Amino acid sequence: MPKKYAIFLSALFCAFLGVFLAAGALSPDVEFSQMENRCLQQLPVPTVKRVLSGEFMSEFETYVTDQFVGRDGWIAMKSSTERLLGKRENNGVYFCTDDTLITRFDPPDPGKLAGNLGYVQQFAEKAPGQVYFSLIPTQACIWADRLPAGAPNASQPDVLTQAQAAVPGASWCDLHAPLAAHADEDIFYRTDHHWTSLGAYYGYAALCEAMGLTPVPLSGYQKTTVTEDFYGTVFSSSGVRWVRPDAIDTYVPDTGVEVVSITYDNRGQQVEEPRALYEASYLEVKDKYAMFLGGQQPLGIVRTPNTDAPKLLLVRDSYSDSLVPFLTAHFSEIHLIDLRYYKLSAVDYMAKHGIDTAVVLYSVPNFVTDSNLVWLSR
Repeated sequence: MPKKYAIFLSALFCAFLGVFLAAGALSPDVEFSQMENRCLQQLPVPTVKRVLSGEFMSEFETYVTDQFVGRDGWIAMKSSTERLLGKRENNGVYFCTDDTLITRFDPPDPGKLAGNLGYVQQFAEKAPGQVYFSLIPTQACIWADRLPAGAPNASQPDVLTQAQAAVPGASWCDLHAPLAAHADEDIFYRTDHHWTSLGAYYGYAALCEAMGLTPVPLSGYQKTTVTEDFYGTVFSSSGVRWVRPDAIDTYVPDTGVEVVSITYDNRGQQVEEPRALYEASYLEVKDKYAMFLGGQQPLGIVRTPNTDAPKLLLVRDSYSDSLVPFLTAHFSEIHLIDLRYYKLSAVDYMAKHGIDTAVVLYSVPNFVTDSNLVWLSR
């Protein structure tokens, strides 16, 4: 290689580094990535202890990566290049047909699964009323035909069969059959792990059948599309940037429905925060699914105009946020407990609030990995 050409390449490379170093130094740090839906590493503070332990350098490397100029553009270019090279998976997410991103479902830990099922059985034995139990199969199961050929995919139906047999104290509600019957419809988001409002409706109808209730027919609702620009959590973790966004629909009007989120202060006193069935402000941010009930909450109460109807306790994950609007037709109050944050006795809660019906409802992946179901046995 000619010496002048080598000098030119070296100077060009140094200039390239210099431009990015200068741009990085001049650009303000970003605290939160809307695209990735997570907080980004901020500049760590060095101390002798943290430097010697290696903690500082580890955080500094993450900081440089998170705050790299044009990060979103580089991620998009990387994922597009990998797509051209034939890569079909990234970060546990499969790139599937029909612009669908599906999180890989790995075989669950047998001990953890058995333990969680045991906690549900203990709750069913102690609860002062009827308990219903169901698990929601996800895209990896219902849309398995969209997965890349040969993609490893553990059996969710096997988990459902085990769950039904392991909890005889609760009435089982099968959600696999009704969702599979509508697999050709938009019952899940393509970029998020949740079911859509339409999928939640089919789950609601099946739950009503198990509880002896008559569901409102789908024709009795008017679908309203509240956004057509939703990119969910699976999109965020996949690194993919080429798929088209999802739409979010609602079916049930929120007229007359009151929602409160309850937390506890440092004195153990309840603090109520008003919420709504649909929090429209979340449609302006990345986490648009949080428009249902305003997102995460340890304890929530939904009160409806049906004051003569019974009360329901729903021990659940976030899939139930889009299910609750349909249930408002049948109950006066729907009490929502998220065991990740609520650590008091669900049995005592039922007794205190005069609730005689409870539903334990999780998606299969969330149920088999959750470490908080132990609180159900209290």
